[in-house]
Amino acid sequence: MIPRKPYHHGNLQKALLQASIQLIAEIGPSAFTLREVARRAGVSHNAPYRHFNDKDSLLAAVAAQGYRELNDAMLRAANRQSDARNRLKRAGLAYIAFALRRPEHFTVMFDAPFSRRMHPEAAGASERAFSTLLSFVQDCQDQRLLPSGPPLQFALLAWTMVHGIAKLATTGRLPYRSRAKILEFATFVIDQSLPKPSAGDGDALPNAINSI
Repeated sequence: MIPRKPYHHGNLQKALLQASIQLIAEIGPSAFTLREVARRAGVSHNAPYRHFNDKDSLLAAVAAQGYRELNDAMLRAANRQSDARNRLKRAGLAYIAFALRRPEHFTVMFDAPFSRRMHPEAAGASERAFSTLLSFVQDCQDQRLLPSGPPLQFALLAWTMVHGIAKLATTGRLPYRSRAKILEFATFVIDQSLPKPSAGDGDALPNAINSI
């Protein structure tokens, strides 16, 4: 007799997440089904429902996992620096490095068709990652390494900059193929784009935007 496939094994949730990521790498986040995820994880087609209500819930869990790893990566990179401006810069480079290292997570985090309002785990993890970036901006302003002004706008400026590079890199739109070359280009962009404090702090943000 051929033994029946077990319904559950060691860590079902982890196995389902890993199977999802592998499947997303092949067909993207829109086309995969829970049945196919279950098949690849080696469990019955009903097993995913022990942890996830539907495909959107599974995608939200993948996104939350990605945001947590991204947040940890930014904190680790920044904590190696003593200067607040360098912490902000290293956090930005860590963002791009994460996208290159985890393109499937990155795709789900920003392109998958699920509502974060319906999935508080993903929303909370996303907000924590952005709060980390915002804290680096505020530290720079406190030490007068960035101009005064609304920290949220500077955080959005920094995020827009690194996200654009990450998106171009992960979709193969940059003329660089190696991780080292992409990060070298990102370093150049950040160095050229971060606004510097000046006597007219109030106009610093519009001037920085116009210079990009």
